[in-house]
Amino acid sequence: MTKEALRDLTDFRLVIVTGKGGTGKTTVCCRLAEAARRAGKHVLLAETSPIESIAAYFEKAPRPLGYKGRDLRKNLHALRLDPHEALADYVRVQLGLGVLTDRILRLETFQQLLEAAPGWRELIILGKIWHLEQKRDPVGAHVYDLLIVDAPSTGHGLTFLDVPRVVQQALRSGPLARHASWVEALIHDPERTLLLPVTTPEDLPVQETHELVSRARGDLGVFVDRIVVNRMPTGRTCEALGILEKIPGDLTLECLPSIPEMHSMLEHSAKRDHIAFAERERVSNLCHLPVVDQPVFPGGFGVDTGWAKHAETILNAATWPISDSTADPAEVDR
Repeated sequence: MTKEALRDLTDFRLVIVTGKGGTGKTTVCCRLAEAARRAGKHVLLAETSPIESIAAYFEKAPRPLGYKGRDLRKNLHALRLDPHEALADYVRVQLGLGVLTDRILRLETFQQLLEAAPGWRELIILGKIWHLEQKRDPVGAHVYDLLIVDAPSTGHGLTFLDVPRVVQQALRSGPLARHASWVEALIHDPERTLLLPVTTPEDLPVQETHELVSRARGDLGVFVDRIVVNRMPTGRTCEALGILEKIPGDLTLECLPSIPEMHSMLEHSAKRDHIAFAERERVSNLCHLPVVDQPVFPGGFGVDTGWAKHAETILNAATWPISDSTADPAEVDR
C-alpha cells in the first residue's frame, strides 16, 4: 500500500483517534480538524476526556466547550461528550418526560447506580456520535462533513468501540439493542469510519499500537488503513554533524559549547534519530500498514506557537510504505 492508495482523511465521515496516553492524539485531532476546515469541510471536533484541553489549542484564554460546544473557528465546532448529559438527552427523547427526567437523573441513588453499571458511558457517548453524524440541516444536507473524536487511550478505546456489539449480544431485542445496532453499523462501516492510531517512535508505544491494530482488525472489525507516528525527527542531525566536522575542533565560539561538546551532543541526537527511524519501520512491519509521519514542532502546540500554520502536514505528510516483505502480519512477531 502506498500513499497514493490511501483515501484522504477528509473523505471519511467519522475519524476516531486513539493511542497510548502521551503520544499526542489530541494534537493530531486538532491538526486534522484545522486542515479539514481549511479544505472547506464543516467539522465537528469532540473530546471524551472529563478534562477539556482542545480549546487551549485555538484560544489564548480558552473557555469551556461544554456539552453543547461552540465554534472555535469558521466551520469548526467543538464540544465535550459528557455521558451524563448524553444520557439525559437520550431519556428525554425516548420517554418524553422533560423536567422529570432531569430530576430522576440527578438523584444520588440513580447516580450511584450508573457508576456501578459497566459500559453505559461508552454506549451513550457512541450513540451521541451516531446522532451527530446523522444530523441534517433544513434542506436535508449533513450538518457536519467530518466528525473527529478524540477517543480514550488505547486500552479503554478498544472497550469503547466494542460496547455496541456486547449490548446487542446481551439484549437481542428492544429499543436499546436496536439503537446499539445503528451505532455498530456506523463503527464497522469502512466507507464512513476510520480508526486512526497515534504512536511515537518508541518501543512501548509501538508495541501497544501493534496490539491495538491487531484487536481492532480481528476482534472488533474496525477499519484501520494507516498509523500516525508523532514527533518524528527531521533526520537532519547527520547533515549537521557533517557540517560540524568541517570546523576546526580548537575553534572557540563565544557563548556556545566547544566544538567537541557540540559534536558529542549531535552524535547522541543522531543515535536517538536512528532509534526513531527503526521504530517507525518496526510499527509499519508489525501492523502491515503504512505510517504517516508527524514532525516535532518547536514550541509545542499552544495557541501562540503557530502550529496551525502546519496543520496540513496531517493530510500531506510523508508516508513510509509497507515493507516489501510478503510475510503474514501475524508472523512478524515470531
